[in-house]
Amino acid sequence: MGLKPTVAFNHLGCEKNRVDTEHMLGLLVQAGYQVDVNEELADYVVVNTCSFIEAAREESVRTLVELAAAQKKVVITGCLAQHFQHELLEEIPEAVALVGTGDYHRIVEVIERAEAGERVKIVSPEPTYIADETVPRYRTTASSVAYLRVAEGCDYRCAFCIIPHLRGNQRSRSIESIVAEAHQLAAEGVQELVLISQITTNYGMDIYGQPRLAELLRALGNVDVPWIRMHYAYPTGLTPAVIAAIRETSNVLPYLDLPLQHSHPEVLRAMNRPWQGQVNDQVISRIKEALPEAVLRTTFIVGFPGETEAHFEHLLAFVERHRFDHVGVFGFSPEEGTPAFDIPHPVPKPERDRRREALMLAQQPIAWEHNRRHIGQVVEVLIEQENPATGMAIGRSSRFAPEVDGLVYVTGTASLNQIVPVQITAADTYDLFGETAAIAPPTSPALSLAR
Repeated sequence: MGLKPTVAFNHLGCEKNRVDTEHMLGLLVQAGYQVDVNEELADYVVVNTCSFIEAAREESVRTLVELAAAQKKVVITGCLAQHFQHELLEEIPEAVALVGTGDYHRIVEVIERAEAGERVKIVSPEPTYIADETVPRYRTTASSVAYLRVAEGCDYRCAFCIIPHLRGNQRSRSIESIVAEAHQLAAEGVQELVLISQITTNYGMDIYGQPRLAELLRALGNVDVPWIRMHYAYPTGLTPAVIAAIRETSNVLPYLDLPLQHSHPEVLRAMNRPWQGQVNDQVISRIKEALPEAVLRTTFIVGFPGETEAHFEHLLAFVERHRFDHVGVFGFSPEEGTPAFDIPHPVPKPERDRRREALMLAQQPIAWEHNRRHIGQVVEVLIEQENPATGMAIGRSSRFAPEVDGLVYVTGTASLNQIVPVQITAADTYDLFGETAAIAPPTSPALSLAR
């Protein structure tokens, strides 16, 4: 028997897609396939695509077309495959297979069938699969960080969002399964776990009949990982029990990623998030009172159909009032198949772009002010890159989530994949600068994240 073919991966999109990629890699490696980072040398290239917004679709299609032009055998997986399952194989004849978001665990079968000369299409109409700790995983992130998926899919139906159509309804893993994988990752030397799902504060609703995030966080407190961070925490799900679990579990960082999307009740009602407009201010005030050390990240959509200048000014004032640590801003992207696609009174793209730029500019001095407060402090920094030639290392403090927030540039002796004390000497809008310190900062996340 000859060697099995070599497979390369081209990963696009979010961290949930990344976890899918890592499981596909793990399954192929376990089955004896060669994996190569060089697409030119690979027999097959698996493109794990994104279809969340128009820009992501364009990037996915561009990648597929470029690989097809290079005469590569392309396997299309991920959200674009699920979204355009009836068109892609016809439009990209070089593609040998199409795999939906709920079928990536069959990647070995897909390659085997493609090798036998079959053009494969496996797309479950309603994705139900979710990998657990028993599925092999070949991590692609820095060795110090791992994303830990606690649930897949979403039961909400926000007017702008196509995710439920692409990924199905929410399906949570058990607390025992998540904790087991967390222990596995800790044994690999991971220093930070990032909990991900579509709505992490809804974790467990489908299998336990009620959210169980507080219990999950407390259970993860027994895992030997210094930092545990949550992404995508809906503010209404940050109950007193969840906030108490964050405060009382030493390795759970008080870092809250709140996907607020907007501040004005009328826009939120149009977004099919009517409950949120009545609670935004109260919930954020309650969070700050219960967790005064909390680092708050959020994202907003500007230019949603029907958003007036008054609505946008309301959002600007909201950002000025609450002074979030980190803010991401997206211009509305009309997605066919979502209710918002046909909402009247669209905002022209130039105006969407103007509002996005205005909101980003409003946030910049706020972000700089937050960063500047850390000058003179000693903070813990997880070192992720080092350059012995320059004596400079790059890492993140616990205020910065991987890939979406700032970095800390460090001079002095710092070991890769370790958390070291760093004296902050300078700051700009996004990043911090410092030198390794002789003394360690306070060990409590509450103190090390002091605003």
